[in-house]
Amino acid sequence: MATATTYGARDHARAQAGTKAGTMPVVPATDWPDPPCEAGHLVWAETVAGGGYTHRAVARGTEIRLTDPHGDACAHLVLHADGRPWERLNTADTVKVQWNAYLGAGHLLLSGQGRVLASLVTETTDGRHDALCGTSTLARNTARYGDGAPHSPTPAGRELLKLAALKNGLEPRDLPPSVSFFQGVAVREDGTLDFTGSAGRGGSVTLRAEQDLTVLIANVPHPLDPRPEYHSTPLEVLAWIAAPTAPGDPLWDATPEGRRAFLNTAEFLATRGTR
Repeated sequence: MATATTYGARDHARAQAGTKAGTMPVVPATDWPDPPCEAGHLVWAETVAGGGYTHRAVARGTEIRLTDPHGDACAHLVLHADGRPWERLNTADTVKVQWNAYLGAGHLLLSGQGRVLASLVTETTDGRHDALCGTSTLARNTARYGDGAPHSPTPAGRELLKLAALKNGLEPRDLPPSVSFFQGVAVREDGTLDFTGSAGRGGSVTLRAEQDLTVLIANVPHPLDPRPEYHSTPLEVLAWIAAPTAPGDPLWDATPEGRRAFLNTAEFLATRGTR
């Protein structure tokens, strides 16, 4: 079909209606086959290409399931309180406050304000996650693969997160270090890090939004992945309507530190008229 004229370009574009690719959002999300929630509750369904990114604003209580279907995804995640970019994921406090550098079910993703942004409800990957290294950079990918630009064959995670941020009114200065799911590290006695790799195909984690959030995700290789080639397979993202953690939930009282973070969150939200 000729696209040299405006009419030709329009007709070509319209002819793509209904075309489906292996990595793309499903709109409406409720068309996703075999949803993991009640019918009609799915609000986000997407397959993110290896070397790709995604972003979405989600409501408090939304549950987000990330899945690694092929065993070589690595989801680098950044969270912001929606509309308040100064309240964002703080990986240092997430590790320090909970006395644990290894993320797993029951752990909380904390902001620098001492409040809970999201809780890690379930995971099936034997803790193959990372709250220490952040994501890859333009300089590192250029030195390692020859390029790290966002539209190159080997994009860096920070470059993709910049694009996701800009599409939500955020700037590069608003990007804190990310956490990574599906590729892990272990800390040696001398403080150096060992890359522990992936738990394999089909692993998943489910996060619960404890505030209205802006979610940014880059699916790129972990910066400590020792393989010389750029390996990154698709990531599945599903989110559905649920309820935030409340008093009486075992997660609320799992640790004294976590309970205080939940109380801080509840008090802040109450002053804004949110219960």
